[in-house]
Amino acid sequence: MSKVINRKKIIKNAKRMVLKIGSAVLVGHDEDGLNDAVFIDIARDISEIKRSGKDIVLVTSGAIAVGMKKMGLKRKPKSIPEKQAVAALGQSSLMTLYEGAFAPLGLKVAQVLLTHDDLADRKRFLNARNTLLTLFAYDIIPIVNENDTVAVDEIKFGDNDNLAALVTNLVEADLLIMLTDIDGLFDRDPRKEKEARLVPVVDDVDHIILDWAGKVNSLYGTGGMLSKVQAARKAAHFGVPTLVANGTRKGAVKRVLSGVEEGTIFLPKEDRLTSRKHWIAFSAKPSGRVFIDDGAMAALVKKGKSLLPSGIIKVDGRFDTGEVVHCVDRSGREFARGISNYNSSEIERIKGVKTTEIEKVLGYRYYDEVINRDNLVVL
Repeated sequence: MSKVINRKKIIKNAKRMVLKIGSAVLVGHDEDGLNDAVFIDIARDISEIKRSGKDIVLVTSGAIAVGMKKMGLKRKPKSIPEKQAVAALGQSSLMTLYEGAFAPLGLKVAQVLLTHDDLADRKRFLNARNTLLTLFAYDIIPIVNENDTVAVDEIKFGDNDNLAALVTNLVEADLLIMLTDIDGLFDRDPRKEKEARLVPVVDDVDHIILDWAGKVNSLYGTGGMLSKVQAARKAAHFGVPTLVANGTRKGAVKRVLSGVEEGTIFLPKEDRLTSRKHWIAFSAKPSGRVFIDDGAMAALVKKGKSLLPSGIIKVDGRFDTGEVVHCVDRSGREFARGISNYNSSEIERIKGVKTTEIEKVLGYRYYDEVINRDNLVVL
């Protein structure tokens, strides 16, 4: 049974929000490309948010859609180089459309292009945060997109839903809104089954099973409802609610922010992760694996202890001090992630030994723990 919640109160209390606009919203029913009127409508709604004193980050898709229109393409590029070329052509025009829509309202926008590597590296993550916070101070709206022109499979966010969730932590937002071309989360595929019913509230996003909600099959989009659920999960663990609603209707942003009962709201987790732990769990890219015995695993999971060298069985992969690693059980199943105080070769030498013996084995001792509990996240 879904909880009875006060959407208006949740939205009113949000001082900073991330708004993700999908390609399907920008294109609408215009299969020839993006429509200026859509951008003007979005800009008008966002200007009202700004006037109410709230900060907003706009995460946008659309670079490839604009590039396709400029090139006269009727088929979405499939290879990475093709997508990069089309995105490079479309990105500047996409920003021109946004600038043209916001300028008459007296608002300035700034382009911010990111790759997963930018957020996986802690220093670059903090640099990106400082840039966005400075834009807020200057009363400028950051418009974020994945840097498709340089991203490859290894560093792609996968889709802008995931990017929006990571940006929510990046700017420490209070609310994530994702506008798409579907009314929200349904209990089954609404495009195939008439009996599908909208789910207005999701209490626990961790336990949703959506075997039907895979990748979207459209000319311009890259995500699907599954990616939105995954994004909502990331936001929930940062203590942030997520609204998923249909953005193809005029005034969609304003209507959603008015608190009307429309779309699906995913409630946040009560035991929210700190920004640093959220970064460890979702933004960082682990470099190796540390196999942990049953006793140490129980101490980490049930008692919130730090990982000591005595609980380590084996090391897999090469990594340096300060990198994030997978913590896995004897079978290789990941149950936690953390920042290692020692590199892989050092851990290989001290695995299974007591803390008091670290200096005897290595000739030095940086820390008593291999991973301190403040730098460890149980998944």
